[in-house]
Amino acid sequence: MKKLIYTFLLVGFYSVAFAQDKDLIKYAETITKDDLKKHLSILASDEYEGRETGKKGQKMAAKYLQKQLEEFGIVGGVKQAENPYLQTFNLIEKSWADVYLKTKTEHLKHLEDFIVYGKFDYPEETEVEIIFAGYGLDTKEYSDYKALDVKDKIVVVMRGEPKNKKGKYLISGTDEPNKTANLSYKYMTAMEKGAKGMIAVYPSNADYQQTLNTQRKYLAAPALGFAEKAKKHELGVILTSPTSACKMLGIADKKLFKAIKKINKKGESQAGLFSAKIKLKVNRPTKTVSTENILAFMEGTDKKDEILVITAHYDHIGIIDGEINNGADDDGSGTVSVLEIAQAFAKAKADGKAPRRSILFMWFTGEEKGLLGSEYYANNPIYPMEKVITNLNIDMVGRVDEDHQENPNYIYIIGSTMLSTDLHKLSEKTAKTYLPEIQLDYKYNDKNDPNRFYYRSDHYNFAKNNIPVIFYFNGTHPDYHQPGDDVEKIHFDKMEKVARLIFATAWELANGDKAPVVDKADENSDK
Repeated sequence: MKKLIYTFLLVGFYSVAFAQDKDLIKYAETITKDDLKKHLSILASDEYEGRETGKKGQKMAAKYLQKQLEEFGIVGGVKQAENPYLQTFNLIEKSWADVYLKTKTEHLKHLEDFIVYGKFDYPEETEVEIIFAGYGLDTKEYSDYKALDVKDKIVVVMRGEPKNKKGKYLISGTDEPNKTANLSYKYMTAMEKGAKGMIAVYPSNADYQQTLNTQRKYLAAPALGFAEKAKKHELGVILTSPTSACKMLGIADKKLFKAIKKINKKGESQAGLFSAKIKLKVNRPTKTVSTENILAFMEGTDKKDEILVITAHYDHIGIIDGEINNGADDDGSGTVSVLEIAQAFAKAKADGKAPRRSILFMWFTGEEKGLLGSEYYANNPIYPMEKVITNLNIDMVGRVDEDHQENPNYIYIIGSTMLSTDLHKLSEKTAKTYLPEIQLDYKYNDKNDPNRFYYRSDHYNFAKNNIPVIFYFNGTHPDYHQPGDDVEKIHFDKMEKVARLIFATAWELANGDKAPVVDKADENSDK
């Protein structure tokens, strides 16, 4: 009886003004909260040790996902491989050995007085020149680089943007900072000016200490990357407090704050006012780590040469300070959603309802280490990137953020408008047709959003290749990258609806007469 009532309610739930595809509804209903919970309870259990890239738990998760795919009858997507489900590649792990910064009178310690955040690599003690570059800005309204030679020097820049006498930001002239005040813009500016590094100074010692307290355990962990990255021109970055910055520059704290006050009061750069020579050692032993992306491929029918890619990352941050970070939401929720979506398509194919376009289901490794798995795939694609019509990327869809406590039936949509008007229209129509109670929230759908979410998950390595993307995201929560991100806190009712919505969108993309047209090229495109 309960099943009959449930089916009746579903039919009513889907009944809206637009014409509906009965097959879509049938297979969407195979995605259930019970199945999502079953898979997630395994992958986000302590046994999987937080699924850190290259570690035991990540390997276990890869085996689990492969086993499910084999049971679904979906073949591996890696051609001519010993294991066709695995795209295996190597990363370089860099750990921390001897790291310090010395002046004539001071010996500053890593993860106490400063944080090495970028690509500094000085296995031996090296003398370098540092120079104060104000706020590190270079705009027509205000510039710290007009008469400043920073070639082969490390620039010392204040974080943020100066304010004028009225309390407005100097560049924007409003209560909102200009996008160039973002640290990434300052990084790019310093690099363009020929600097070899950047020391970013927090506004206060308390601000720096807060970052140090909350991030120390992550920053102390080894870092993963590609061997060839060391060959690129990248700046080393150090984060520090005003007091430590003054020690590096050999000045009293009051001199630095006097210079900052003058910038704010008069709008005049004080770049070049201070400089010094320091000795820096950043010794980072390396080792090779092997890891794997997981690929499953479903060939289409009459449009099989066109490919829809559906992705999530299945890695997380592992064990830190003896505590397991299970990553149930980040991104166990996306991992099992893709798995359930894959199974729904497999059931449709078994019933003679194979998609017109081919579908590549892909689970990335190394996302938490810097989108490494998706970057590797984009640079070493198994299927031509120009054949990919869209990437639907699922990263955190099982929780509810502060803005939606009253209504958990929402999902943030990021990227749908960036490259293709067609994709955005299809996404909106699909939601209204099949799951109208899910609110599509576009709060973070902005390239200039200060959180930079558009750039922070695996879809971006497709967007860079001018492939239309949608990133499905529930927003952050207090357990983000914390041991408390556990299965018990997942909203499976909401997660089921979101997974069905994504399946419906995928179904329309895979079976529609026309693929989304790219009518907005990404200025950051790799093409």
